[in-house]
Amino acid sequence: MAKAKTAFVCNDCGADYGKWQGQCSECGQWNTVTEIRLSAAKPKAGSRDGHRQARTGFAGTRADVRLLKDIDLVELPRFSSGLAEFDRVLGGGFVPGSAILIGGHPGAGKSTLLLQVLCELSAHRPALYVTGEESPQQIAMRAERLGLPTHALKLMAETDVDSVLASADEHKPAIMVVDSIQVMHSADITSAPGSVSQVRECAAQLTRFAKQSGVVLLLVGHVTKEGSLAGPKVLEHMIDCSILLEGDEDSRYRILRGSKNRFGAVNELGIFAMTDRGLREVRNPSAIFLDRAEESAPGTTVMVVWEGTRPLLVEIQALVDDSPLGNPRRLAVGFEHNRLAMLLAVLHRHGGLQVGDQDVFANVVGGVRVTETSADLALLMAIVSSFRNRVLPKDLVVFGEVGLSGEIRPVPSGQERLSEAAKHGFRRALVPRANVPKSPIPGLEVVSVSRLTDALRLFDE
Repeated sequence: MAKAKTAFVCNDCGADYGKWQGQCSECGQWNTVTEIRLSAAKPKAGSRDGHRQARTGFAGTRADVRLLKDIDLVELPRFSSGLAEFDRVLGGGFVPGSAILIGGHPGAGKSTLLLQVLCELSAHRPALYVTGEESPQQIAMRAERLGLPTHALKLMAETDVDSVLASADEHKPAIMVVDSIQVMHSADITSAPGSVSQVRECAAQLTRFAKQSGVVLLLVGHVTKEGSLAGPKVLEHMIDCSILLEGDEDSRYRILRGSKNRFGAVNELGIFAMTDRGLREVRNPSAIFLDRAEESAPGTTVMVVWEGTRPLLVEIQALVDDSPLGNPRRLAVGFEHNRLAMLLAVLHRHGGLQVGDQDVFANVVGGVRVTETSADLALLMAIVSSFRNRVLPKDLVVFGEVGLSGEIRPVPSGQERLSEAAKHGFRRALVPRANVPKSPIPGLEVVSVSRLTDALRLFDE
């Protein structure tokens, strides 16, 4: 019996080592290198080079080398998922032969969303749902509870990836769901299901099958306690699209966010509402993020954030209070903590406001994470509003980037942001001077500023 080969692989970045070491040399993380056992794949019967042939043709059979100019530029025909918000995140719908990884916390609604999509699509094209975590009875009970059409959807409870591929090759589905990739295992790998080697090998086999047959592959992945997708980092490199379903257990809304997409824009958002009939898409997400109180309070302002290919109106809250501690607190929810500290330094140096002895708390309403710099001016206006106890006008919208020298820099897609604000009833806008529209927007007064001191004069009116 041949001795089993072993390797040491980093769980975060996928780097290989000949022996174990405490720190990964590639990503610098500690205690992420684990030992895996490697077993050679079984060659095909009657084939001398079966192992080599089994690995070839990742995206199809071997092709001839051609010039780039000779490639036929025929766009792959997309088909809709039946949910407009899901199609938005995907970039317009499913692309045949693509591999999509959907992650999320337990209870976020991953299986519910995919079951809804496949039940609706099974009426028009063949679909296969492979479950390795639930029994067929559980899936059927969920579909019955949600009132989904179940007459055409094919269901399979299996964890062996070879059996899954054999069944898929026999039934030839147009779309297939594997729930989840962490429970799949291959007989060629001796390690336990869920290990680095098993996840990597099973994902490679499934993705190879999807590329060769043109099947839309949807993989469900678990997440770690930090919120990132569990398993080796190389898993995200194999697939074409990575989507994360976010949402707290006590929240009614779920946010579908795309972090990688080879066929569309990244950081695209899809908003869903969890109901007793499953996930329902929210057509006007700005309305749920603008659920403001009737009476305005100091420390609140509204900005227009650009997510993917569309603008969203979100409310920003700030609270400035006397600190009982020698080291005042700086807490940001939905913002980058370091950027908050930088903006407070700019406010002191160029705005003349000292909040070094104050606790500063910042929050984005609705659980939205703002990563772009267009929220700088809105955040500073909310901080000054709370510090001076002055209420900003309720019909005011603010956006703009603040530089270290106190200048207000323009942001992309300014015209679209202003149009979105006017559509929701806002009458005034505080924007950078370079973002002033060439043609006036009906019903919207645009106030342009070029320095932070110009924006702070709003509180003197």
